[in-house]
Amino acid sequence: MGLADIAAGIEVTDRQRERGVAAVDDTDGSLAERLAPFAADLPCDPDAAATVVDAYAGGRAVDDCGHVADLPPVTAAKTLHLLGEQVSPVGPTGREVVSDWLDGRLSRSDAMALAGVGERTFALAAYVESTDPLPEARDAVEGALVTEDEDPLGEARSDVGELL
Repeated sequence: MGLADIAAGIEVTDRQRERGVAAVDDTDGSLAERLAPFAADLPCDPDAAATVVDAYAGGRAVDDCGHVADLPPVTAAKTLHLLGEQVSPVGPTGREVVSDWLDGRLSRSDAMALAGVGERTFALAAYVESTDPLPEARDAVEGALVTEDEDPLGEARSDVGELL
């Protein structure tokens, strides 16, 4: 097979086809409406959950999100956790300690001392470690929890082209 055989049937045009941009918008309802099917699984009503999500996506701290939605901060944290956000109040070592307590390898007082947290923080960490997020609910808020990841040090760093 020669090059002529391979190129057979190829035609050159002077204009590209206009295909447009494919867009999918599956956000027909409001955020509260999309969360309504999960009302029984959420620690608050869908309207309050939507307010928490909006506040969190706007850059507010988790406890501020609770205040905006007239909820206790722990309820806002539980809501965000169920929607797939990483809101554990302890670091990786603290999470291991909480898991050890949940598995019965540590007493509660020892686990709290090792994690270095108080009662409320430990209770929230235990909830996060023992409760799985709701994947379907995460899909319902997809796009609402996306925040702009602008690098605050971006201007201070050199570009790859500057190295050449």
